[in-house]
Amino acid sequence: MNINEQITAQQVRLVGDNIPEQGVYPIAKALRMAEELELDLVEISAKADPPVCRILDYQKFLYQRKKKAKEMKANAAKVVIKEIRFGPNTDEHDFQFKLKHAQEFLQEGSKVKATIFFRGRSIMFKDQGEKQLLRFAVELEEFGRAENMPVLEGKRMTMMIAPIKKK
Repeated sequence: MNINEQITAQQVRLVGDNIPEQGVYPIAKALRMAEELELDLVEISAKADPPVCRILDYQKFLYQRKKKAKEMKANAAKVVIKEIRFGPNTDEHDFQFKLKHAQEFLQEGSKVKATIFFRGRSIMFKDQGEKQLLRFAVELEEFGRAENMPVLEGKRMTMMIAPIKKK
């Protein structure tokens, strides 16, 4: 974005509310008008013919743009991931207990990462672990949906479950 003397065009189209009449002006007159108002001539659209300019306080403009970007970042949805871990031979009561926690996490809007860890020779039961993760996803169907199928990474099998958006 060019300002004041950085603008190279011979004529510019002035727009905005700081000028008496919008239209095409020679660059010298546009600069003089900006100077009289103690503001800056800022090029908004350089590709237009003639380039479009606006008379405004450039520092204030930059500040407001930065402030708006910060606000947008603050309003962006933050994704929280909660992890639930269990083994391939987890008992039914423990499974239900973990399931209840996962339901609470999904209802509050967090993603759930279900992890089955294999210790020692329990890696031989990886099909049992996969069945358990799939059952976990089916039990949570009304609260969230599985983002992917169970994936084995080393000695851990994981699956992500995202909450269902409420209308």
